[in-house]
Amino acid sequence: MTAIPVEAIAPIRARLRALVAHVAFSSGIAAEAVAHNKLRASLTSLGILFGVASVIAMLAIGNGAEQEILAQMKLLGANNIVVTPIVEQQEGKVEKDDGKKTTKRFSPGLSALDAQAIRAAIPAVGATSSEIVVNSVITREGHHRSGKVVGVDSSYFQVMNLKLAEGGGLTAYHYAKAIPVAVIGPGVKSRFFTTENPIGHTIKLGSQWLTVVGVLGDRKVSSESAKRLGIRDVEMDVYVPLSTMLLRFRNRSEVTQSDIEVASKQDNSVDSTETEDQRLEKKNYHQLDKVIVQVTHSTDVTAVAEVVRRMLQRRHNDVTDFEISVPELLLKQEQRTKTIFNIVLGAIASISLIVGGIGIMNIMLASILERIKEIGVRRAMGATQGEIQAQFLTEAVMISVAGGVAGIILGVVFAAGIERLAHISTIVSMLSVVLAFGVSVAVGLVFGFVPATNAAKQDPIVCLRYE
Repeated sequence: MTAIPVEAIAPIRARLRALVAHVAFSSGIAAEAVAHNKLRASLTSLGILFGVASVIAMLAIGNGAEQEILAQMKLLGANNIVVTPIVEQQEGKVEKDDGKKTTKRFSPGLSALDAQAIRAAIPAVGATSSEIVVNSVITREGHHRSGKVVGVDSSYFQVMNLKLAEGGGLTAYHYAKAIPVAVIGPGVKSRFFTTENPIGHTIKLGSQWLTVVGVLGDRKVSSESAKRLGIRDVEMDVYVPLSTMLLRFRNRSEVTQSDIEVASKQDNSVDSTETEDQRLEKKNYHQLDKVIVQVTHSTDVTAVAEVVRRMLQRRHNDVTDFEISVPELLLKQEQRTKTIFNIVLGAIASISLIVGGIGIMNIMLASILERIKEIGVRRAMGATQGEIQAQFLTEAVMISVAGGVAGIILGVVFAAGIERLAHISTIVSMLSVVLAFGVSVAVGLVFGFVPATNAAKQDPIVCLRYE
């Protein structure tokens, strides 16, 4: 490899030293001018300040929303389809075409057989998971607390991405023999097992005693997100095998003697003390409260959802007493909505930056008239047009960068305030900070170029004679 001669390197070093000295000199003069007019420079940079702060806050909200949606998709499962029953049906409506009333058809409701049929008939389905929820009272050592008993099948925890923090969980033996065992939520453990390990101890749900075989790990999800997306809040839930739920707690597909006695005593009057959940529970004939269908490939989710709908329609005798939702599509729609919102915020922030840039141009043009004698003196002392242009351009960039740095600090404060007050997740990334700083420099360069060029083109003789 041929070495570069020292004679060739020396001129390059000299040019670099001259360039550095030129930049340092221009920056020093620009800093003096900015320091001499602190109030004017501060007011000029306000537009840049608020524009950059808006950009930082907007990107922080967007990053937080994206992370929240990704976390929700992880909780729900990107390939899941959720089938839920519709308790109240409006049957027998008069049709507009022929005026005849439709006959009320029998439907067995959403059942475990439906879940088994979906898994067996559709090759693209990797697993199905069933869920039955019954309101109950948790009792232990004289302490009472309302909670929910959730009957689940063997694939439920895997499909719903629920992890065990303690214990071995529910086994195939528990499902086969309908053993009275339970996996409890972290809230149940903290309230009823404050000083001891719950594994192996018993807890009472309603009239049933259950042995604790596992404790779920804590899963942070807001109540609003849980309700909107259909995610269970595991804190005060007690999970039992589906067979245990059907045998020992409640099986809505079977009519017992007690159900007949309760129905015979009821009249048509409305009980004012009855809650909406209690009223719907009396009318609920569905064995299951939810079926989660896990599709093997995400590309097949929409097609499988349509097949599941047609399949259940036939199994339920053309009675639409169920609804199908695809959480991934809901989350993608929410993501599109938030993206549009971020674009609107970005447009507003861009307008603020443009207004700030125009303010810098305006002030710098006015500054030329105030400092025209200074320009004439510098030109008379030998300063070139390039040096005058560099001085005023550096001054514009300094004002813009000062506003950008203050805007970054204010944007971080805005993001933290939004997260605290509005309970919206915000994440300030290094990319957003670098982008905002780069924008502030670019605004100074773009909007400072015209005033700097005008200053450089001033005739030194006219400048020295100017009054």
